[in-house]
Amino acid sequence: MVFSSCSLDDSIGQDFHFEIIPIAEVLLPESFTPGETYTIEYSYYRPSTCHAFNDLYYLVEGDFRTVAVINTVFEESDGLICEPLEDELEWKTFTFQCQKSFGVYIFQFWQGQNEDGEDTYLVMEVPVN
Repeated sequence: MVFSSCSLDDSIGQDFHFEIIPIAEVLLPESFTPGETYTIEYSYYRPSTCHAFNDLYYLVEGDFRTVAVINTVFEESDGLICEPLEDELEWKTFTFQCQKSFGVYIFQFWQGQNEDGEDTYLVMEVPVN
């Protein structure tokens, strides 16, 4: 006979949250060729030792591509101490396939919010040749 149980306490294991992190730098080609696949490099500053890369927010709307970094932020608990980091630049990549035969792609890389709470972006246009 085997017995098992599950906790109904939702607070257990909920010791992290997600945070969108501004993109610092991006390396894009000067142009795209139809049908080709490209590796896009980008960087962001890791704010603390409790921040870890989770995913890339990537939204497609027509010619626009909106991109942001999503970090998992672990809460301090049971021996985990979060230390602030300065100048901890992390480089990551994603792949992009040019599916157009002409035109332009407009990339919007999220760079945080201004003093009015409005989102700001590094906007880069890449023509398709």
